[in-house]
Amino acid sequence: MGVVRGPVRASVLVPAATGLAVAAVLAVAGLWTDDGAAAGSGAGRTDAVTAAAGAKVMEPGARQEAPALAGADLDGKQVALGDFRGQVVVLNAWGSWCAPCRAEADDLERLSRQTRADGVRFLGINTRDRDRAAARSFVRAHDMTFPSLHDPDGELLLRFPPALVNPQAIPSTLVIDRHGRVAAAIGGAVTDEQLRPLLARVLEEES
Repeated sequence: MGVVRGPVRASVLVPAATGLAVAAVLAVAGLWTDDGAAAGSGAGRTDAVTAAAGAKVMEPGARQEAPALAGADLDGKQVALGDFRGQVVVLNAWGSWCAPCRAEADDLERLSRQTRADGVRFLGINTRDRDRAAARSFVRAHDMTFPSLHDPDGELLLRFPPALVNPQAIPSTLVIDRHGRVAAAIGGAVTDEQLRPLLARVLEEES
């Protein structure tokens, strides 16, 4: 359902699509079949499936609980992933030193604003930025309104299984469902059109 830049891309956007419309978009992307099964999953398979290089999508029954994440954001305010339980969360690991992070930042901010009313929240993990000033400058440059936990040593990223998050692969994006479970893991920069259908699908799931 989620996909990184590469040969497989969704060409249709679904701002608030549900049901067959969502399935159709995911089928176009090669990520969801018309019978609602993850493409490439095989008969009876419900574990993580690789939708494209660097992207993993989990069926609800195979999802792992996201680790507890809490700490100070870039302005020193306390924030926790648990604060957003009951909502779909996009968790994005980024660094001011990272060129692909700059490439995706505007799309993430736009999507954050557009999906907030639908029950989606964005939370960043700013990693390997020793100087918060550099990270705050990045936030200002991209007019980012969602908070980011400051994780200069990458300690928060190490709480995730390596199969879901490679601390050396930045940017990385996770989609957390309403129950606090990891629904998808995306390695590399992501675009609005790649992430939007995935969010629509997770939003469609029963709370």
